[in-house]
Amino acid sequence: MADIVTLALVGLYFVVLIGIGSWASKKIHNTEDYIVAGRSLGFWVFTILIVCSICSGMTLLGVSGFGYTSGWPGIWEQIFVPLAASFCIIVFGVKLNAVGKERGYLTIQDYLAERFESPRALRGLSAVSGIVVSLIYLVGQYAAITIVLVWLFGIPHWQALLISGVIITAYTVVGGLYAVSWTTLFQGGILIFGVLLMAPPVIMSAGGLDHINTVLAGVDPNFVEPWFPAAYAPYAYATPEFLVSFAILLMVGLACAPHVINNVLAAKEARYFKWAPLVAFAIYAVVMFLVKFTGFAVRSLATEGAI
Repeated sequence: MADIVTLALVGLYFVVLIGIGSWASKKIHNTEDYIVAGRSLGFWVFTILIVCSICSGMTLLGVSGFGYTSGWPGIWEQIFVPLAASFCIIVFGVKLNAVGKERGYLTIQDYLAERFESPRALRGLSAVSGIVVSLIYLVGQYAAITIVLVWLFGIPHWQALLISGVIITAYTVVGGLYAVSWTTLFQGGILIFGVLLMAPPVIMSAGGLDHINTVLAGVDPNFVEPWFPAAYAPYAYATPEFLVSFAILLMVGLACAPHVINNVLAAKEARYFKWAPLVAFAIYAVVMFLVKFTGFAVRSLATEGAI
């Protein structure tokens, strides 16, 4: 079980999320306020919203785990995923934000229905596909949340899932995108600060990258190569062929995710799209690389019997 300090901190964290949701609910006066935050998000709130809509439990648990099991051949993920944020802002954001303001679109389904003159069929297909994709995506996110809560409090998985589900649903339903954007800024700040604070000591405790690479090469020489030459082992799937499809899947697929692409409609000013792609990529890349290097470090420590 967690100690009293941990319980207090986690409890405070959840209280802040609910508080933000309650505050956000007071800013909602119409449907536009609820769905696209009144198209009022400033540069940093908008940029962090895009980044953290992609950056999630996958980043903290999945990326480090991928680094632990596959070594350097998985490093391409650190480029492809941040590029998804930039891709979304550049390819979709510039046009959709401008057209959305002009035509009053609240969702990507509004755009598709009018663009292809299909108010029912295409809107329905887009909605169904969005629900399916969101459900698949959320399974991973709630799994990550429950893993952390189970580890912290020693409670059953179903209780952890219930707690996280109730809290997230509460602030989202009450505050709409206002709540989502500001809770994302809050959570994103914690994530970025936490990674910057904790990753370097873990990496240094393993002897730094030079020593880590030496240990990884001892496990498998291909662990320090840019890719695996062939799928000769269960962990050796990051082959050149895999990485090509992986790039498309991550860069384009994540950019098209419903919970990501719809956020471009909420930016207050079009000028944000000039620097937001670069800033989003830079922030996310730094976090991703540090988390991946932490995975390398833990594999090195485990191999040497230090943990």
